[in-house]
Amino acid sequence: MFKNLVQGALGNYSEVSVRELTQEYGDFLLTDETISSGYKLVRDALIFTNYRMIFVDKQGATGKKTAYHTIYLDGVVDVTIETAGFGIDDSEIKVTVLENVYQKPHKENLTTMKFEFPKRIDILPLYRYLSELALENRQRINK
Repeated sequence: MFKNLVQGALGNYSEVSVRELTQEYGDFLLTDETISSGYKLVRDALIFTNYRMIFVDKQGATGKKTAYHTIYLDGVVDVTIETAGFGIDDSEIKVTVLENVYQKPHKENLTTMKFEFPKRIDILPLYRYLSELALENRQRINK
């Protein structure tokens, strides 16, 4: 627990079990939606489901006020990874998302988000997963 709090204070996500995430956030899932993985940052969370990424932003001193932000996986168009170096460096993943609902080429509205992870977490599987999504989405959008 202390290690997670220290990582959270440093701005790093820590991996959380699917069971724990489902127990805490299951009420926010869509029909037929399941959690595949997730991470926590002190009170906030980053959850991956079969349909979307959910960013949970607990606000205020008590954390009772909470914002849930959805990014649908079919909007992921680019992913960058930076692996941890020597010393106190962290790993990070940057995800670029196409926000256009109709996803037409030549009318892009892009947003990039950065997520930092402690070096003890292997983010390569997450990077590969998001990169495969980005490739599939690019091919589909540009048909």
